[in-house]
Amino acid sequence: MLRKGPLLLIAVLALAGCRQDMHDAPRVDAYEASEMFADGSGARIPPEGTVPRGFLRDDELRYTGKENGQHADVFPFPVTREVLERGRDRYNAFCTPCHGATGMGNGMVVQRGFRPPPSLHDERLRSSPVGYYFDVMTNGFGAMQDYRSAVSVDDRWAIAAYIRALQYSQRATLADVPESRRGELDAPAGAEQPAAPAPGSGH
Repeated sequence: MLRKGPLLLIAVLALAGCRQDMHDAPRVDAYEASEMFADGSGARIPPEGTVPRGFLRDDELRYTGKENGQHADVFPFPVTREVLERGRDRYNAFCTPCHGATGMGNGMVVQRGFRPPPSLHDERLRSSPVGYYFDVMTNGFGAMQDYRSAVSVDDRWAIAAYIRALQYSQRATLADVPESRRGELDAPAGAEQPAAPAPGSGH
C-alpha cells in the first residue's frame, strides 16, 4: 500500500496546476470591466469610419431599395423561378398572417380582430415601385413592424418579387399565357401537368 504522504503530495501538486486563468481566458467579454483602458470599460467604440466585417453596405439599391435616394423599380439581381419560389416560401411564413395568402389583407390575425393592412392589389400599391416594398419590410410602416432582423436582404427582395407575381396574377389575361401552355388552363383540377422548363433552358 502507498503511504499517505506521497498521495497528499501528488494531490497538492495537481491542485496547484489547476490555476484560475485556465478557465478564465484572457479576453474581454461583453460588458466586462477592463483595467487596460482609462474609463475601466472593456467595450470600445469602433474607430470612426470603420465597418464590421460582413456589414459593408456599399450597394444602395440592394441594401435600401433606392437609387439616388428614390425607390427603385428594378431588382438588384435577376428574378428567376427559384427566386419566386423562395419569395413565396418567405411570404407565406412572414406575411400571410396579416396580408393573407393572396395579398388581399385578410390574414388570420385580421380575421381575429387585428387591424387590417391595405390590399396589395390596391392601385396605389400596384403602382408602387418594388423598392418601396423592400423599404417597408426593412424599416416598417404604420402598424407594420420592420423585418430587417428576421428576413435577410435577399429574402426581402424575393418577397417583393413574389408580391409582384401575386399582383400580376389578379389581372393576367389569356394573352399573357404562352400559347404552348394555354391547354393547361382547361385541364381538370389535380390533373398531372407536364414539368415546366427550367429558366434559361431555351425551351
